Amino acid sequence: MEGNPGMIDVQNVSKVYEMPGESLRVLDGINFRVGKGETASVVGPSGSGKTTLLNLLGALDRPTEGRIVIGERDIAALSEEEAAAFRNRSLGFVFQHHHLLPQCTLLENVLLPRLAGGWEESEVATTERAEALLEEVGLQDRLGHFPYQLSGGERLRTALARALVNEPNLILADEPTGSLDEETTEVVADFLVQLNEEKGVTLIVVTHNPALAKRMQNYYELRSGKLEKR
Repeated sequence: MEGNPGMIDVQNVSKVYEMPGESLRVLDGINFRVGKGETASVVGPSGSGKTTLLNLLGALDRPTEGRIVIGERDIAALSEEEAAAFRNRSLGFVFQHHHLLPQCTLLENVLLPRLAGGWEESEVATTERAEALLEEVGLQDRLGHFPYQLSGGERLRTALARALVNEPNLILADEPTGSLDEETTEVVADFLVQLNEEKGVTLIVVTHNPALAKRMQNYYELRSGKLEKR
């Protein structure tokens, strides 16, 4: 990563959950860096801490020890209000089950992240970008459809468009292809790689799928609380 300043710098991070009568150490002194505009995947068995790591990167949780620096900001030191603003302005999230609101159309779902206050952009400009994103993912004819009318792959592509509507620097994807068949997974993998190449978005993917993991530039395995590069 010489010559490419690290956008993500995880420094000796541990996460310990206090249980009645015991402490559960999920992450144990992990270190890794991902440069701006790079891609990385994290694989590992269920319960290894992959989602915990993603939650820490997304400022949804705080490490017990260590620092997580994203874009020169120590996100663990942010207040709750600052963390919420950071998530809304700098991050895009993609989840395995997509979390689309069933009562909202595709276009409305993509516009949801813009409902948080403080944006100066006009509603027209935001809507135009949302429509353009849905066109990019091949859903320009489905703007008025509802999530139940879509296939799993189409719901995922809607979730990707929603993640991009705020023009984030970083996309965090938690098992994005976990519920998809092999053919659709390959299509989604192609799109993620294309997204990184064309928009320069830094991408972190947590997955059980080794084929998807190996499409990323950096490939890590999380096991017994330790993170190793493959």
